[in-house]
Amino acid sequence: MSASDAPTTSTLRAQRVPRWYTGRSELFVAAGVIALAVVMTIGTVTMTVPDGASPPGPQFFPTIVTILLYAVGIGLAIEVLAGGRRGHVAEDPAEISDEMLAEIGSLDRTSEIRVVSPEESAPEKSNEVSVDWRTLGISVAALAAFILVLPFLGWLISASALFWVLAWAFGSRRPLFDIAIAALMGALTELAFAAGLGLTLPAGILEGALSWIS
Repeated sequence: MSASDAPTTSTLRAQRVPRWYTGRSELFVAAGVIALAVVMTIGTVTMTVPDGASPPGPQFFPTIVTILLYAVGIGLAIEVLAGGRRGHVAEDPAEISDEMLAEIGSLDRTSEIRVVSPEESAPEKSNEVSVDWRTLGISVAALAAFILVLPFLGWLISASALFWVLAWAFGSRRPLFDIAIAALMGALTELAFAAGLGLTLPAGILEGALSWIS
């Protein structure tokens, strides 16, 4: 057999022994939420409380939000660690020759496996466009609620709640992960507005605890 007749192979390489974070990238999200909780803790503790402030005081709601952030971050980390790793590919190269692929494809002719092409399996196309009224309604209601509560709850809480509701409406069923992402995105957006544009988004009930942003 000449060199030109030799079957070609495709090689896939990956690490043999996964690192501690392999398949657990959500841990970085959990760490980010806990870091945000630490920053909120510092902001709440160092908040200037006016003399004679009536209870529960300006530190009450920031404290609750901080506790919730710790709970979400720690809960997400436990969920990821308890859930195990996602699968990974072994380090040894996996070689698949063209002849092997041809043999696999020939199984269809034996009627042992029925290979259906995308054209065959695709349903007949329709010119009608369906609208998911449930998702649309939840999204519109969430946006309206966001506009109403933004001046009172502030950007961080309102934006986080909006992201979580939209993620749920579009089918996500990972509440801890969605809340963690929402809190991080809200904090990063507020930081970007303050650092990049010199604008301060509404702080709402977290007024004073977010002085590190302005």
